[in-house]
Amino acid sequence: VKVKIPFGNKYLDAVFSVPEKKPTYGVVLTHGAGGDMNFPHLVSLATCLASHGVLCLRFTCKGLNIAYRTKAFKAVVEYLKLSDDYKLSGVFLAGRSMGSRAAASVVRQLSQGDDDDGFIQGLVCLSYPLHRPKLQSKLRDEDLLLIRCPVLFVSGSADEMCEKQLLENVVSKMKAPKKIHWIDKANHGMAVKGRTADDVMEEINAQVFSWVRENVHQQHK
Repeated sequence: VKVKIPFGNKYLDAVFSVPEKKPTYGVVLTHGAGGDMNFPHLVSLATCLASHGVLCLRFTCKGLNIAYRTKAFKAVVEYLKLSDDYKLSGVFLAGRSMGSRAAASVVRQLSQGDDDDGFIQGLVCLSYPLHRPKLQSKLRDEDLLLIRCPVLFVSGSADEMCEKQLLENVVSKMKAPKKIHWIDKANHGMAVKGRTADDVMEEINAQVFSWVRENVHQQHK
């Protein structure tokens, strides 16, 4: 279902992947610095989630400024929260690369304020860009260290923007419940020599779905 989500004086293009049964949880998903919501990994993940009963709303926001991307992500979360068509108990925010930085920033902002109503259940970071290529001294970890809700990282062990040891160090300092799933030998774009893109995507999708399912159930215990 295609929708246009109001954002300031314009609209963000978005698509709902809707499960057959009425969903109680959703995932909001966005792309990296290049591309848009039709990036194959996002489409694949959205289809997988919807087929397992989780609503997925993916959107396009082209700005390369992280503050702008964060604002757009917030607008999408608000839109979903107020939606009459889908009454959700909670959402997970997810993004790829720069999109995961924006998602982390939104989670931090929305869960630190007094208006934290528990609507945001967790954060999924696909290829989180912890540093620029070859610039390991400047880590983009400030939001991660302040987040309290569960976080899943899915990263390639050969990601040139997320050195394995550095991410593990940051994660060890995080107060939130967290998990890292390494895609062996994958680069930042999740390409692995000798494996098809579909094969890698299946691995990512399975990880994300099972983690979302676990974290939904934990909240209900």
